[in-house]
Amino acid sequence: MSTVGAPPPGPAAPAAAAPAAAGTARSRRGTWLLVGAGLVVAVAVAVVVAGGPRSSERLDPDNPDRDGAQALARVLDGEGVDVVVARGADELDATPVDAGTTVLLTRPDLLGRESAERLVAHAGDAQLVVAGARPGALAVLGVETGSSSLPPGFATEAACTLPDLAERLDGLRLDVDDAVGHDLPGCFAAPSLTAAGSTTGTVLSRARPGLLLLGAADLLANDRLLRADHAAIALRLLGGGDRLVWYVPSAADLGAEDGVALSALLPRWVVPALVLAVLALGALMLWRGRRLGPLATEPLPVVVRASETVHSRGRLYRRSGDRAHAAHALREATRSALARRLRVGAAPGGVPPEELVRAVARATGHGEDDVATLVGSDAPDPTTDHDLIALAAALAALEEEVRRA
Repeated sequence: MSTVGAPPPGPAAPAAAAPAAAGTARSRRGTWLLVGAGLVVAVAVAVVVAGGPRSSERLDPDNPDRDGAQALARVLDGEGVDVVVARGADELDATPVDAGTTVLLTRPDLLGRESAERLVAHAGDAQLVVAGARPGALAVLGVETGSSSLPPGFATEAACTLPDLAERLDGLRLDVDDAVGHDLPGCFAAPSLTAAGSTTGTVLSRARPGLLLLGAADLLANDRLLRADHAAIALRLLGGGDRLVWYVPSAADLGAEDGVALSALLPRWVVPALVLAVLALGALMLWRGRRLGPLATEPLPVVVRASETVHSRGRLYRRSGDRAHAAHALREATRSALARRLRVGAAPGGVPPEELVRAVARATGHGEDDVATLVGSDAPDPTTDHDLIALAAALAALEEEVRRA
């Protein structure tokens, strides 16, 4: 049987592998497209579920975090109270307010004198509740009363001294970590705020008709609303009417003469971010800083012996033919060695040659003229290499004589 026309089996494998590789690539592309589409759908669902604005400010009705007040806003809305959020004085002025409306202010630290006057004027006959009012906010609201921060973990029962509040709140219990007591009649008495200790302050008090001061603002927070009777207190205090206007002041509401604390203007994340940056900088300094310890020696690029340096300098002198300079260098070295040996005092310009010549002559017994010919300042320069070598030998012999003397 002939097999001449049959194709060889070898090339068939690559031809079959090419479609398989293309199919794998298409399958991977399809998988990534499905993953991407899934992510888009997940983000869209998260946006739809989250819905509405979100805030991170303390006691904000749109803040679902622990220190927000979204839970209270939703509970009031579920009880049939129309909760309207007015952000800024302009929105508040545009929001209708009547005698059956309750106006709630949870950020009195952002209140200036001008914005406080606008708030009081717009509230009119409505019930105004100010939560967490401290001396600065009390001053701009025109309330003259003493106030004091209560110790952490303040807990007490209502025990109201005002009949209308007692009817709504008597028997309810308050338990907060941060509260302010005011020297006014009201509910939830705090012990002796005055120096004499004869009076008691209250956490919830009426400063004047239509103005309630709630010193325990934290009872409105999401993570404290279910503690003690906080939910009942908030509902009976804020849900008495059919409408609640939740006023969130803004720093833009402040007038030219109003002042506000820097901490009220900065976002909450600024201080933790600064602390984290300082810690990171300290860690970087410790990591990259040079440690104290012994000095590290580094090898020199080239190590040259002293004898090689002398020989090289000598060859330079010989090549240049400057015998006078070489003789001067030899005589200077000999004069320095003899002066140290004989302890001849040095003048500001160096050792006086005449004094040195006399000292050497006395030490060796040679004549001063012979010594001056070798080390004197007017000694003749050699004219040949032989004379230079002879001078070097004579200077060496003179140094040796002085050492033996």
